[in-house]
Amino acid sequence: MREKGNLPLPLGGIRVLELGHAVMGPTCGLLLADLGAEVIKIERAPKGDDTRRLIGFGRGFFPFFNRNKKSIAIDLKSDKGKAILRKLVASSDIFIENYAPGTVDRLGFGYNEVLKINPRMIYCSLKGFMKGPYENRTALDEVVQMMAGLAYMTGPPGRPLRAGASVIDIMGGSYGVIAILTALYERERTGRGQHVQATLYESTAFLMGQHMAYSAVSGEPCPPMPARVSAWSVYELFQSKEGEMVFVGITSDMQWKRFCKTFGLSSLYADERLSTNNSRIGQREWLIPELQKMFKQKEKTEILRLCEEAGIPFAPIAKPEDLFADPQMNEGGSLVETTLPGGRTTKLPKIPLRIGSYNFGLRSDPPEIGEGSQELLKSIGLSEEEIDELKNGGIIVSPP
Repeated sequence: MREKGNLPLPLGGIRVLELGHAVMGPTCGLLLADLGAEVIKIERAPKGDDTRRLIGFGRGFFPFFNRNKKSIAIDLKSDKGKAILRKLVASSDIFIENYAPGTVDRLGFGYNEVLKINPRMIYCSLKGFMKGPYENRTALDEVVQMMAGLAYMTGPPGRPLRAGASVIDIMGGSYGVIAILTALYERERTGRGQHVQATLYESTAFLMGQHMAYSAVSGEPCPPMPARVSAWSVYELFQSKEGEMVFVGITSDMQWKRFCKTFGLSSLYADERLSTNNSRIGQREWLIPELQKMFKQKEKTEILRLCEEAGIPFAPIAKPEDLFADPQMNEGGSLVETTLPGGRTTKLPKIPLRIGSYNFGLRSDPPEIGEGSQELLKSIGLSEEEIDELKNGGIIVSPP
């Protein structure tokens, strides 16, 4: 569903300045924008955000992470450009930046400088690392996946493998939102803003907490996920008659009972060696090949139907593009129609949460460079003549 106009959303009236690039900063801005904040994307004049021109997998970055935002492209190396940003800082509630360490400080918009302009500002730094020996290193999603153990846990032994999406950039940006909302809540009591931070490396380490705990409890190195001994007796990919794969999980004794009954496996259910989950784990060496033979005799559609009937966890192996037609995403209202650069429309996921009856849909498509700048500059007191002078001097960029 496409939603336009002034919606009474939870963060309505909150103004956000997003000095973000790539994925982490724009994710943070996207979540706040979808929740109703006025998010102003501060881009570099004259070309704007680099993700507008990426190729390869990066082609999806700008269209997905920048809906519901306004754009203003400013030459922040010029005094006039800095003056515009200072006025925007004075009228805003949240400042997001995910540039390399030291970049915003060199531009004159580090936390201490921004605090002088606006003591109520919530200033969110999204970086690679918290304070420590690594804090000045350049970080990327894939770099920290390698550093903190996620790539090791994802791939088979000896073949570390990054996750199949920008999971750490997105998670780091999301943790930034948690910090921002907490600081906003505290500002209601104190009247003052503060500096909050979220990072890639520490976010990845947080994901590794369960595996660190396993190692501490067991006294053994944690095996990669493809080599792990599962806590569940049946937690496998099985091949159908047509050669397609289906994941099936059986995580309780009641699920085992329903599975056996629905699939006509009475002899397995009667086998005392398989009476509990833990005893079934001990029989996996022969049990899983037996189930593989059974599944290979059935067509994929029948396997899915029987799994649903049995009420056990199951999943066909989907590709990202399969989500466009997914009935849950469509009938549940979890996709929003978006216009891509060039005018083509598509459906992209909404933020994955619901709050009461609010509809966190689309209020505006990803902006063209400078789209919204006229309105923004007027809101901070600039006249038409001053705006035209800034445009003509290359200090700001108008939309094409």
